[in-house]
Amino acid sequence: MRPIHGLIQTLASCAAALFLSACELPDWLGENQEPALPGERISILQLDKALEPDAAIADLNVRLPRPFRNTDWPQAAGFANHAMHHLEVGDDLRRVWKIDIGAGSGGENKLLSRPVISAGRVISMDAKARVAAFAADDGRLLWERELTPEDEEEGVIGGGVSVDGGIVYATTGYGFVHALGLEDGRDIWRRRIGTPIRGAPTSIGGRVFVITYDNQLHALSAVDGRTLWGHSGIPEDTGLIGAPSAAVGGGLVVVPYSSGQLFALRLENGRMVWADQLIRARRLAPLSSLSEIRGSPVIDRDLVIAISFSGRIAAIDLRSGRRLWDRDIAGLETPWVAGDFIFLVTAQAEVVCLARKSGRIRWVRQLPRYEDQEEKIDPIHWSGPVLVSDRLVLVSSEGYSVAISPYSGRRLGRMELPKGALIPPVVADGSIYVLADDGTLIALR
Repeated sequence: MRPIHGLIQTLASCAAALFLSACELPDWLGENQEPALPGERISILQLDKALEPDAAIADLNVRLPRPFRNTDWPQAAGFANHAMHHLEVGDDLRRVWKIDIGAGSGGENKLLSRPVISAGRVISMDAKARVAAFAADDGRLLWERELTPEDEEEGVIGGGVSVDGGIVYATTGYGFVHALGLEDGRDIWRRRIGTPIRGAPTSIGGRVFVITYDNQLHALSAVDGRTLWGHSGIPEDTGLIGAPSAAVGGGLVVVPYSSGQLFALRLENGRMVWADQLIRARRLAPLSSLSEIRGSPVIDRDLVIAISFSGRIAAIDLRSGRRLWDRDIAGLETPWVAGDFIFLVTAQAEVVCLARKSGRIRWVRQLPRYEDQEEKIDPIHWSGPVLVSDRLVLVSSEGYSVAISPYSGRRLGRMELPKGALIPPVVADGSIYVLADDGTLIALR
């Protein structure tokens, strides 16, 4: 198989922001370019007006479930259904350790894999397909494995990790799926798919689901890696850097493709239950032809929530596939569902609170979109949010994170990071873990 350097391309300036960086780290709640061409700057991503709160729900109080302490974060987006609700952490978070997981972004290497946490271990994959396990309490290295094949060059885009039943499942841009022992990293099995794998696997209930670059879903046996069944979407020649994972819940697997297609398939045999496509009917921006679903879909009780880059978020009945509502909102990140509300960050760097039942906008908070706000250059990429103890936390490519009130959208604080972060934080057992773009992993507790 030939190396696939640059295979997954980004054509958007906001996705170009996926390679920016910055600074250092104090308290959690602490508060130069060549001359640009003259003229007014207009976003190439969207020419529509900014989002606004819906007056019809202006009096609706945002009420959230009580925070709970999750012991694990086993999949790239949390649990297999990607619905994490309201997680518990301490009020006075401090950095308890900082480690280097390996290669960060640089040159042809792109750090895209979100860490996962299980049984007191933090499992990471660096930008060169090196998988490592660290102790969650103090960050010490427990084991590591290099997954780059001997006949391949280092530096491909794609892949990730998940954990289920004491086994680490790792996918790579080289087109392999690996099963490793959680305790010691030993080989259990390896399966060659043959096509580069876009994102992290979803592993649950004896099955491992992986999505390839050409929009193929492979359902593998967790025991030996053999193919149980497969499914195909429409191939796409171009796409954004990064990829979602399939969501599993209610006996179904919901599969997102870079074509904007969304399928609900039966777990046992892959039979299609329903299909949808998150494409906006009116697309004014040149790049809105990229229909990609980059954020993972969420299965929350009876609903599937999914958002596409082309400008469509929808709530779909899990059983029937009927759309209950949709809105013209573009996003790259996984929505966060908690109680009767949905929180997300848009492609325009707006943090939005939607009513889960209707999709109406309760509040909007605009985050900085550019490093140079006046000249509108050097776009900032925001990742998240995660909801922890009454705070929405997002991290930025500019080297800082922000905490926002989920009740009002008010900014609560800012925290500097050692470098820019392009991967949302993960949360487990009262700790927040932030992976910076240079490969630095920070634990806050």
